[in-house]
Amino acid sequence: MKLLENQTNVFGDPLQSCSTDPITGFFRTGCCDADSEDIGKHFVSVRVDDDFLQYSLSQGNNLITARPEFGFTGLKSGNQWCVCANRWLEALDAECASPVVLTSTNAKVLELIDLATLKSRAVDIN
Repeated sequence: MKLLENQTNVFGDPLQSCSTDPITGFFRTGCCDADSEDIGKHFVSVRVDDDFLQYSLSQGNNLITARPEFGFTGLKSGNQWCVCANRWLEALDAECASPVVLTSTNAKVLELIDLATLKSRAVDIN
């Protein structure tokens, strides 16, 4: 398992785990780790809901169906998952973006999505 050091969240604090059940992240570390290998930019930690899962499926990314050969159990509403920044933006435009977990969202996303937009869909701020 590849662990990346010095990863921060959108607040500049240490990046928190997004999910270990199911295990998420491009490197399957449980975090939305970032480096140049991840061309999909799986930076956004979300709490998936049915609208997002159906939207993703309609765009050709089936996150619902288990794929045991890849160690993927399939997602259901309420699971947390690292999603591609651009896919989350597309879902936002389509009014079906899942809520964001900011403490687990990689600061690298701020190169693509402003903090105010992320906060507008956040589940972990007062």
